Amino acid sequence: MSQPFRVAFVGVDHPHGAAWRESLLHLAGEVVITAIVPGFGGELASLEETLARVPRFATVAELIAKGGSSFDGAVICLPNERVPTALEQLAAAGKHILAEKPCGVNAAAARPALEKVQRAGVAFQTGYLWRYDEGAQRLKAMIAEGRFGKLISVEMTLVTSDANRRGPSHFLFDPQQSGGGFFNWLGCHYLDLLAYVTGQSVISVTARTGVFGETRLGVEDGGTAIFDLSGGGLATLTGGYWLPRWAGEWRWAVRGSRRWVHWDPNRTGTSGVLEIHGPQPQFHAMEEVFSLPLDQTPGYGGARSRELIRDWIAVARGQRGECRNTPASTLAVLKLMDTVFQASAEGRRIPLARRAVGKNQFLRGPRRRA
Repeated sequence: MSQPFRVAFVGVDHPHGAAWRESLLHLAGEVVITAIVPGFGGELASLEETLARVPRFATVAELIAKGGSSFDGAVICLPNERVPTALEQLAAAGKHILAEKPCGVNAAAARPALEKVQRAGVAFQTGYLWRYDEGAQRLKAMIAEGRFGKLISVEMTLVTSDANRRGPSHFLFDPQQSGGGFFNWLGCHYLDLLAYVTGQSVISVTARTGVFGETRLGVEDGGTAIFDLSGGGLATLTGGYWLPRWAGEWRWAVRGSRRWVHWDPNRTGTSGVLEIHGPQPQFHAMEEVFSLPLDQTPGYGGARSRELIRDWIAVARGQRGECRNTPASTLAVLKLMDTVFQASAEGRRIPLARRAVGKNQFLRGPRRRA
């Protein structure tokens, strides 16, 4: 039996930090946290007592210099502004990386670091955990198998708690640290999932972003984006920090020439529901409600993150070629977010290169093993 994968955790008090650690600790016997870099000015407010005696380091550079032999890979939970430097340092040390999304304030800031990660040949994973969701996988299979016929439209809704729940001074709403607001923190999930599920690239973008709620922010609190897909269909994303309590509305409607599906990934008591409406070749219309059983896995995103972490470790150990998330796919989301903001600022439709960012646009090196 292989030894547990040794993880250094960077950024204790990140909003998702405790949940990521819960996911890691849930994989006892598979993963062990062997080092901590607090980040956030050294704050440890959310540190679990079970980790209180784990060795700590002031910076990623100190972690590598003094504790480099104690860990195989690192989980980075830092503000977007600080992630690229951590990526470069860890990649140069040959350490495997799991980084919170989106890995930079914009594509220009993140690209050099992501290219260095790719060249280093280390296992890379990022926090786009919806690629590991069973409902998303089933939609992806339906599209790939042609069960939708021609894909006509994808409507995505992602509305969550307003900025007052965290407070407008939170670093998530600081343009210097975060780059953007809603799109850089939450909307990016669906921007990533759109290409992954449909298997198509975005060829042009129209958008309207801004502050629509009552709370003044230095970043957008939401907006609407329209995407022309390479297959001829249309996708939309509407979302924002707009609900006056801790709550969320996550929904997709996917329509094709042969069927349409409503996906409610957070339906109460389930791990997602697919309401499938199909053809009526004779007298019996195809109607189905497919419900996934409730996931009770602890941690950030439940079973999604568990499988994301396991995938990362398998790649680090040379058991698989690459994770579902890659440096190239991460950069592609950042470029798409940049285009959303540009389209809104300029009030026009922005065309993109038809060829999506692909892994062959990075220099590839040999994969290092843990």
